[in-house]
Formats: sequence, structure tokens, C-alpha cells
Amino acid sequence: MKKKTFLITMSLAVACSLVVCGCGKGKKSAESSSSGEKRTTTTSTLMPEASGEVTYGNDSISIDASHTDDGYIMVRYNGSADKIQVQIHNPGGGEPYQYPLPIGDYQTLPLTGGDGTYQVDVLEHVSQDLYSMGLSQPIDVKLSDEFRPYLFPNQYVDYTPDSAAVSLGIDLSDNSTDDLNFVTNVYEYVTENISYDNDKAADISVNYIPDVDATLESKTGICFDYASVMSAMLRSQSVPTKLEVGYSGTAYHAWISVYLAETGWVDDIIEFNGQNWSLMDPTLAANNDEDSVKEYVGDGSNYTTKYTY
Repeated sequence: MKKKTFLITMSLAVACSLVVCGCGKGKKSAESSSSGEKRTTTTSTLMPEASGEVTYGNDSISIDASHTDDGYIMVRYNGSADKIQVQIHNPGGGEPYQYPLPIGDYQTLPLTGGDGTYQVDVLEHVSQDLYSMGLSQPIDVKLSDEFRPYLFPNQYVDYTPDSAAVSLGIDLSDNSTDDLNFVTNVYEYVTENISYDNDKAADISVNYIPDVDATLESKTGICFDYASVMSAMLRSQSVPTKLEVGYSGTAYHAWISVYLAETGWVDDIIEFNGQNWSLMDPTLAANNDEDSVKEYVGDGSNYTTKYTY
């Protein structure tokens, strides 16, 4: 059987000094196996909800913590400030996760620090770079299992049952033999149908939030968009997927890790050649020969995860 190589890492080149990041063009459809085996396609998409069973807040701020066992909270702001930032401090400490909060709508924010007490701070913009504390709330979390935060949409992996990404995930799953084949098909579709947007990468905002359906419609994006689109399709098909942000050397990056029942968590910068897992970065691979890429990636020590969504 011929070996088939695929990569399941996405890279965000906001400040990529190593290469001009790019991805393959053209279209390629997923191919079904001649064995007749079929993956069981998920037809019911897990969606977050603000059910009101556990809430915190005041006249301007509402935190719905009804489903922390599923690895998320929902936050809404209806006050007079023009900008809002939410900071989530994980139980293990470290730098807080920061989320820009649109005014008026609930936003789903993930709880990816495991079990324990999270501190959620909602900051109201005052002037220039000054913010005041609108609400500070500790929230105790006990996950129903480790995978739940990586099976729901959130602010950075945002989709609904009506999203094009969900529909496409169903189509690709229907043409897959198992989870591994499905990940392959999702990767190939995204990298071969979406072109890298160098202009967008050069002028990306600090509070950039991917829009998966806009990316699929325009067929362009930065690698954060690639990672978000892949995460949406995989999560909507019940494949636990982490969207991770950090550094490759001094370049800011985003990539994904997936959970496969046969393998466990396939973390960080991964290539699968049909038999073995090894390190590789597709953003680099799109613009460099294989030996150069592997020399840079090495044992993965160039890569440092800062945030997991």
C-alpha cells in the first residue's frame, strides 16, 4: 500500500520572518476507501447555551456558568462602555487569557485549564489604554471529561449547525473511512482550497477573531483562519481538537492538535506518513524543501504553546 503523507498543523504567521507563508491551491475532493468501510457521521452538532441555571453579574454584565462541566462559560455586556475585555485566569496560574467582548451578544469563552477555580474579570474601557474592573468572579469548574472544551464552538472556533463549515464537515465525513481518514480529508480540503492572504497577515489586528464561513467563502485567509476552519469541521464531527497559539522561534503561530482513539492526543507540529508520526510545520513546508523544514523544526523545541482554545 502506498504511503500517504498529510499534515495536521496550522501556522499563523503574524510576524513570520522565516518564510512568506503560503498554502496549496486548487481543489481536491475526499476519496472513499475501496474497502466499503464508512465513518459514522455526526448529524447533531454540540452547541453552547446560556440556560440561566448558574449566573453571575450586575446590570451591565452577565456571566452564564451553567455548563462549566462542558468546558465553557458565556459572557454578555449591555453597559455604556465602548469596549470590553474579558480576562480568564486559569487554576494553574500563568498569563491570563484575554478576549475582546462584542457589546450586546453572548460570547462563548473556553475553560481549557482543567479542573479548579477560574477567576473571570470583565474590564470596561475608560479611555486610551485604561480599563476599570466591571466584575470579578471566581468560578469553580469540574469537567465532565477532558475532551469537552474541545468539542464545542467558542469565540475563536465559531460555528452553528447552519454554518458552511459544519455542512462541509458532514460531506467530508461521509467520504471517510474512520477518524484518521477524516482528519486527512479535512486537512487536504482546507490546504488545497484556501489561499494564503499575505496582505491580511501584514496588517492583522491585535484582537483578530477568525470567521470560518467567511474564510470558506472567500477561499483566503491567514493560518489562524486555516486552524479555525479545520477545528470547526473536526469538532462538529465529534473529533476533539485544540486550537493552540504560541511561538515558532520568534514568529507567532497557531496550530491544532487532535485526539484519535487509536493514538491519543496527536500534539503540536505533526506529520503522519502512513506509519509514523513526526514533526513538521505546513506553513514552512509550503515554501521550503523537506530537509530544510525538518532541520528547522527539529525535535519541536522551537515551538512554544502559549494559549489553548
